Amino acid sequence: MPSQNFYRLLLLAVCIFNLLAAHTAYAANATKISELQGLTKAQQLWLNPEWLKLLHYDQNGTQFVSQVDDSNFFYAAEGKTSPEAEMQATLAALYNDVVDNDSQAQCRFPARLHWLNHHLNNQLTDLPAASCALYKEWRANIPDAQLALIFPAYHLNSPSSMFGHTLLRLDAARQDNSSEWLSIAVNFGADVQQGDNSLFYAFKGLSGGYPGFFIVTPYFKKIREYNKDENRDIWEYQLNLQPDEIKKLVTHLWELKEIKFDYYFFDENCSYRLLELLEVARPGIQLTDHFKLTVIPVDTVRVVEKAGLIESVKYRPSQVTVLQELLAQIPNQHYELIERIANNPEETSSTEFLAVETAQQKNIIDVAYKLIRYRQGTGPRDETASRNGYLLLEKLNQYTATEKNISQSANQPENGHLSSRLTFRAGSQNDIAFGEFGYRMSFHSLDDNVSGFLQGAQINLGNLELRAYHDETIQVQQFDVVDIFSLTPRSDFLKPLSWRIYTGLERQLTNQREVLTAHVTGGVGVAYAPVENNIFYAMGSLRLEHNSEFDDNIEPALGVLSGMLHHFKGQTAHLQIAAEEFANDETRYRASYTHNFVLSTNHTIKLYVSRKNHEKTYFSAADLAYQYYF
Repeated sequence: MPSQNFYRLLLLAVCIFNLLAAHTAYAANATKISELQGLTKAQQLWLNPEWLKLLHYDQNGTQFVSQVDDSNFFYAAEGKTSPEAEMQATLAALYNDVVDNDSQAQCRFPARLHWLNHHLNNQLTDLPAASCALYKEWRANIPDAQLALIFPAYHLNSPSSMFGHTLLRLDAARQDNSSEWLSIAVNFGADVQQGDNSLFYAFKGLSGGYPGFFIVTPYFKKIREYNKDENRDIWEYQLNLQPDEIKKLVTHLWELKEIKFDYYFFDENCSYRLLELLEVARPGIQLTDHFKLTVIPVDTVRVVEKAGLIESVKYRPSQVTVLQELLAQIPNQHYELIERIANNPEETSSTEFLAVETAQQKNIIDVAYKLIRYRQGTGPRDETASRNGYLLLEKLNQYTATEKNISQSANQPENGHLSSRLTFRAGSQNDIAFGEFGYRMSFHSLDDNVSGFLQGAQINLGNLELRAYHDETIQVQQFDVVDIFSLTPRSDFLKPLSWRIYTGLERQLTNQREVLTAHVTGGVGVAYAPVENNIFYAMGSLRLEHNSEFDDNIEPALGVLSGMLHHFKGQTAHLQIAAEEFANDETRYRASYTHNFVLSTNHTIKLYVSRKNHEKTYFSAADLAYQYYF
């Protein structure tokens, strides 16, 4: 029987053999890595645009910086600013053997592995064995047969969604639209801290105070969030990416899982990051290069369309849009009956209801059911409403099914005017001629061409107007930091409030001279649409103004504002009347009329006349402007 010393010697021999084998393997790997790194140097492979896109590098001459703000994304210490160092470090990491193989480079960065192996002629051999269990599990649950760009329309009551939003939808191969509910949404957004209000969100979103992350989630949750909870229409743009391109995008998406980017509301936002993904999927397309200052979601849809990526468009109306369209098909005399049926489904047995023709009966029940669903909203479950909804659904199923088509029309958001605007104006104020130049950073005014936009929705940021008089005096006439106007008509069933908030600098006639004042003005009220394409509104307002001619630093004022907005074919008319009275007894009255003539999508002529009374001093103004949207 062998002695104990024999076993000790045998164990020592095994250890020595393993060390020699490991050293030999390490030496072989080191040689292999050195050879591969030499090939990349000879080819300057790190300058390949595809590699730069894969690592999200921006290039300025010979300088590089990745927009990824997470050290976990890089192997090289200087990887954020050196695509060469990161390529060399990635090659070395691919040959590193680690205990937890899910953290091995080929598991963490499969898109990099595939790209490097392809461009190095499949020479990445003898890599450490790695099962990549986490990646394979994740990958098995992500469909990759088709890809769509999704645009939930504008939502003025949410600061993060005033300009709309974009996300991607990954689809499995499908035979009908029902399987979209099994699709996966790819969303990039700010990681907003719980408790942050709209003011905090706006400030931190503008200054990069939030980290941004990619998130994948079931698409049906997004339909519920946008279509039902926020009552936003959704536009779905099916893209023509091929399966291998979509697989490349999905593989890279894994690499970005839990990776942090800085989030900026106007440029490095949801839309910009999705364009980067599309550039990775289809090398050679230039999407992000179109944006220098702002990245507005609808503009990204236009860029994707211009690149020839859109195959088809589908419209998914919100529950409010559906409800409004159905109500438009029902005579007004049935509205009271709809309300009674929504509150008591037994009313469907009443003589009044049974006297209605069958097709209209179905519509009335359908509207009553949808009205219940809308009123339930996102609040706590109402047992009575749920019961009534169930009973109406049973009644509805007794009628012959008919397909209802909600009009998609030509109001696709990408068909609207572009987001920035230049204005060249000439006019006269109290017989004094002037010329004016205006620049608006974004986005849309009430009297702009309404095609592609919501009627009654105004969102303006960074609106500057410079005025020059005949004596060569040049002055800032107005600078709006933000100007939001939301006119949502009320009806027998829908009772939204309309509101306005705007702040910035504007000239006001005070003590017989024009003074540049700073202000914050807001108001709330109601709007009605008695006829199609026409909105009447009235609201109360509060203004806080800093005026050098006032005794107090900040002077408050209460006011009223009313007007009429009417959209003709190719024209918009806007009449507005307002009055304000300050705490120091100064009063202001004004009436204005604007008429906008649309020459083409991005070219308009605008006529503006006004009459103002400031402390019994009257003055009138009229001007004609050419506006160019770009």
